[in-house]
Amino acid sequence: MNKQAEVYLFGQILATRSILLRDGFLKPDEYSEISEQYFLPGGETGTAATVLSSLGVSVIMDGTHIGREVAPVLKDFYKDKSVDLSSLTYTDDAGVTDTVIIADDIRSPMGSFQTLFSSGKRWWGIPKEEDIKGCKAAGIDPYFGEESLLAAEICTRHGIPFVTIDCPHESPLHKAAAIDVISHECIDMRYPGKSPEEVMALMQQSTQGLTIITQGGGEMLYGRRGGEIKRMAAFPVKVRSTLGAGDTFKAGCVYALLHGMSDEETVCFAAACSAVAISRFPLPLDPPKIGEVEGVMGMEWNEAERRALKEDSNE
Repeated sequence: MNKQAEVYLFGQILATRSILLRDGFLKPDEYSEISEQYFLPGGETGTAATVLSSLGVSVIMDGTHIGREVAPVLKDFYKDKSVDLSSLTYTDDAGVTDTVIIADDIRSPMGSFQTLFSSGKRWWGIPKEEDIKGCKAAGIDPYFGEESLLAAEICTRHGIPFVTIDCPHESPLHKAAAIDVISHECIDMRYPGKSPEEVMALMQQSTQGLTIITQGGGEMLYGRRGGEIKRMAAFPVKVRSTLGAGDTFKAGCVYALLHGMSDEETVCFAAACSAVAISRFPLPLDPPKIGEVEGVMGMEWNEAERRALKEDSNE
């Protein structure tokens, strides 16, 4: 790209083999029929880039080293999209891939990430200030240690708000982020025995930013330091695949930052993005478009209006 991108993304970029089964999830010693399968860009950052591009945003991304098996997939997929790949590091190994088995609202990811992280080698890039400083918003995955912190430091230095995910309350990324999106998997792993409300209280005390706790198809919690815990229901949609739902929610939060949305608008917009995403498969070939997201958001506002009218009629 010749012009400066609007959004900088740093984190997991890979190629995902996604396999959709026809008649329920795998059972031991039983045959399973494959309905559809694909090999497409994935990872938290790769998926967010795909979604943001579909929403009309220009992106530059960096992160995972791109091997010979992954590079052709990314270059071909993004060749006609507003995603700049020029800062990625290309290597001679096969590259990082994962496989995800999907049936109904169940998915099981498989990969070699534990082996990679325990190797002692850095298999991701180093954030470049020139990529970041002209952007208007950013998304930073927390998985890459000092490099994730460096991306956050550069953003803070240049006054660029960023979204992160699943960072505990004591994390420097959580404290510096404009938005930290916490999944129920993160709560189960890092805060066993604590309720979402207890975790939210810890999060609110540790940052000036917005904390959002997602709970799959359950109620979302969000709030800031000194404020009450607010709630929003997830949008009811028919689930085709939940693969990429959280990454799409993150992308929606980045878009909201870019456009100066309020906290309520941010949560609603991100939830609507995710609702569109889970209604289709595979997500990279049919990511949410702005009109679709606004249509889902309209369902929320219309429902709010109906509730208000009902309350008025009962007075």
